[in-house]
Amino acid sequence: MAHPPGTSVHLIADLAQCRGLDDAALIEQALREAAEAANARIVGLHMHHFGEGMGLTAVAMLAESHISIHTWPETGVAAVDLFVCGISADAESGLARIVDLLGGEVMRKQAVQRL
Repeated sequence: MAHPPGTSVHLIADLAQCRGLDDAALIEQALREAAEAANARIVGLHMHHFGEGMGLTAVAMLAESHISIHTWPETGVAAVDLFVCGISADAESGLARIVDLLGGEVMRKQAVQRL
């Protein structure tokens, strides 16, 4: 969904029944592919892994804002945050790509229109 110039959308979602939530390479791939799907450009990416078999926190800083993911592999849960700006930005497509890669389902989703 594209938004008028000068607006942005902040999409927040909780995913369940995900796989690979302790796989740093998969989470990085999910961020990169989500940014591409959302028509956004990554300008930096940072990840913190909490240890073997544990989750991680990852943030892709975008020219258009950010995408973040926090994972709990022990419960299959991921919290996703996509904040994108511009007329061609598409947070929904970015979220769909993350869901596809992690094999989960959206349990809760909220979109906040920002100026």
